[in-house]
Amino acid sequence: MKRVALALFSLWFGLIAIGTANSQDKLDQPIRMAYLQNDIHHLPLWIAIDKGFFNEQGLKVNIAGIFRSGPEVMSAFSAGAIDMAYVGEAPTVTAAANGTVKVAILAQVNTEGSAIVVGKDSPIADISSLKGKQIAVPGYSTVQDFLLRKAFGDPGSDRNGTKVTVIKPPEMLGALRTNQIDGFIAWEPYPAQAVRMGIGKVLVSSSDIWKNHPCCVLVADKRFAETNGARIKKIVEAHQKSIDFIREKQDEAVGIAVKYTGLDEETIRNAMKNVTYVSSLNVEGLREYVKFLNGLGYIKLNNLESFIEKIVY
Repeated sequence: MKRVALALFSLWFGLIAIGTANSQDKLDQPIRMAYLQNDIHHLPLWIAIDKGFFNEQGLKVNIAGIFRSGPEVMSAFSAGAIDMAYVGEAPTVTAAANGTVKVAILAQVNTEGSAIVVGKDSPIADISSLKGKQIAVPGYSTVQDFLLRKAFGDPGSDRNGTKVTVIKPPEMLGALRTNQIDGFIAWEPYPAQAVRMGIGKVLVSSSDIWKNHPCCVLVADKRFAETNGARIKKIVEAHQKSIDFIREKQDEAVGIAVKYTGLDEETIRNAMKNVTYVSSLNVEGLREYVKFLNGLGYIKLNNLESFIEKIVY
């Protein structure tokens, strides 16, 4: 009887040891992270890397991709190439609603942080003057597309006759400089860059169009999130620490942004004035944006609340 009890105890102890080891092995496995090129909204990620906040949590985070647009990030999720990303809420919602990816939103990264920019010497003086002008947006289902429509008073409008073209933000500056477009709406630092380069001026900041509007979010592959609860918690804690760092040590945060973007300090400081870094998810903003996408047919959902409940971690 004693031998049986001893054998059972040994088996139980062995299973506990194996489980602990497997858990530790999981924490040691690198998390494949992605973000958007030169997007100042993703400063919390750069700070977490630079200041070792992920390491403090016992996490290994590898940059698996630096992309030029949100849809490219979604394609990487779909291909199983990344586990997590700092990315726009717009491409996240669109891809998830259309079933091309299964992801979960873990936290907000920032609110606001975009602007409508026109040529430096442009006669355009207000929103109504954009009628008939060639304006670039990053994409038709982006937050910037929503903001441009909302600037005219109705997110469901036709943008008041504005001629809209899709251009990736890194290419907008050249298009504005060569007069291929009359203006653009993009996230920071591209508006600040246009001003710094002497080719553009800010017509209106996105905070004046939709105050506290959601923009970028921290996203994870849904299966990864469901099977890595401990690591998700640690990532979010590191993310929060970065947000606090930006508020408390702004000068150092600016230096880190300069390091990761290669832009000059003045441009970074001006860009950061237009961005609010927060971690608490703006669910009401998410709801309004989902309604906008659904109303215009970019996504097709029968139950918006159910979708929101499923996509928020």
